[in-house]
Amino acid sequence: MNEMLVNLVPVLKEGFSMMLVGMGTVLIFLCIMICAMFIMSACVKKLNEIFPEPVAATAGAKKQTKSSDDSEIAAAIVAAMFSKK
Repeated sequence: MNEMLVNLVPVLKEGFSMMLVGMGTVLIFLCIMICAMFIMSACVKKLNEIFPEPVAATAGAKKQTKSSDDSEIAAAIVAAMFSKK
């Protein structure tokens, strides 16, 4: 029993060190990826200033006006209620 515990300690130390190396690798990769995304975002913003996208002009388009006529809405609700009875 004692020999098994003596053999287990180096294995646990090695496993813990491998876990730390793996987690460190992932952390470094994520930091590099975040930095790369910030750099790409800055490049895209700069390119958008140099080459802006053309905006389609909608001249003469009719604007819809909101009708806040509550009596028409109330009439529609009453008609729907009576049509189901």
